[in-house]
Amino acid sequence: MLTRFGVFLLWLMHFLPLPVLSRIGEAIGMLAYRLAAERRNVGRINLRLCFPEMSAAQREHLLREHFKMFARGLFERTILFWASPERICRLIKVEGIEHFQALQGKPAILLTPHFVGIDIAGSWISQQVDAISVYSNQKNQYLNDLLYNKRIRFRKQLIYSRLQGLRPIIKGLREGKPFFYLPDQDQTVKDGAFIPFFKVPAATITALPRLAEMTHAVVVPCVARLLPGGKGYVLTFYPAWDNYPTGDVIADTRRMNEFIEQRVLEIPEQYFWLHKRFKTRPPGEPELY
Repeated sequence: MLTRFGVFLLWLMHFLPLPVLSRIGEAIGMLAYRLAAERRNVGRINLRLCFPEMSAAQREHLLREHFKMFARGLFERTILFWASPERICRLIKVEGIEHFQALQGKPAILLTPHFVGIDIAGSWISQQVDAISVYSNQKNQYLNDLLYNKRIRFRKQLIYSRLQGLRPIIKGLREGKPFFYLPDQDQTVKDGAFIPFFKVPAATITALPRLAEMTHAVVVPCVARLLPGGKGYVLTFYPAWDNYPTGDVIADTRRMNEFIEQRVLEIPEQYFWLHKRFKTRPPGEPELY
């Protein structure tokens, strides 16, 4: 009952103007920064590892800004879940749309790192094409069903559980559907390798070059960012990668991490620092969290 009441309150919030939602999100973010001690510690460790050249005060400022942006992303997601497609599209400025349009009907992997605006990209893309994506099951079945249904609200999206593996994704890619791929979280090295991320060995899935090779798909990265003051969003599509994959899985996966690093340096406060990105360690190395 409490979960349903919370969702009802979120539903009410989608009627608010975006600048108001933005301010609410930032206020809640500052409260979360003070109260969420465990996640605050995870963020501090991640930032210390990735930005050792920064002073402790600079990293702490960046962490506070991230909490604000993270909470903004959560509250502004109410618009993506319940607002009309017309309202959503009015809020999103698209850059590099020609790179997206060139993919129509071709196997394509939309490389989408974990920035707070990730669902903005998903919402706009799902209004344009029938795409493929994956999801992680939530412990709460009501929330699980809600998230699933909101991510298939436009057109005919194909969303698979991570437990279903790569087979349905490969099938969809070969049929010419783009795959919305989120590669940059620690899921152990069972299907990956330790690849540097900001010079720190990070358990990284090596599926991107393998999928591209198996399906002859092109890789087109896309990143959505939140604008200050609730002024909307910018979704950027980047040119398809040339000479990819090369046949060297490790080098090809490192190229992916290096691309993500470049985007992080552009909007560091909007990257998802509260995830235990370096939880899995190489043999013999101590735990970090």
